[in-house]
Amino acid sequence: MDMIITSSAFSHNGAIPKAYTCEGRDISPPLAWKGIPGTARSLVLIVDDPDAPDPQAPRMTWVHWVLYNLPVGISGLPEAARSLPGGALEGLNDWKRTGYGGPCPPIGRHRYFHKLYALDVVLPDLGRPTTKALEQAMKGHIVAEAQLVGTYQKGG
Repeated sequence: MDMIITSSAFSHNGAIPKAYTCEGRDISPPLAWKGIPGTARSLVLIVDDPDAPDPQAPRMTWVHWVLYNLPVGISGLPEAARSLPGGALEGLNDWKRTGYGGPCPPIGRHRYFHKLYALDVVLPDLGRPTTKALEQAMKGHIVAEAQLVGTYQKGG
């Protein structure tokens, strides 16, 4: 079975409800996954927006949430996840803080990629890594990946 990530709050390529954005409660959506390979030892979750600042002229990927060393025995994260499962660590988002920061696009409808990676190792404590530093540590250790894409436009 292929690894998949889903949310009960929105469908793949569907609109993310306002509650999970800067215009709402700015809480993380519920996420669920299955099909984690038997060789996996940890999971990584990165939520980012490749359409920043303007989908018509994207110039950067804005990182909204970075989690690593999620245990392979869990099947997801609840809505408004604040406390993490044992062993899980957080990286820095592009607001230079840990934790979830919801969609808050300045213009247009943006895509938000919820990327789940299964790794064949438990990573060392990287402090509060940026996505670039985490991706470097993950190199050569990804055994499976899945993604869920949601969209959001302010006032929509």
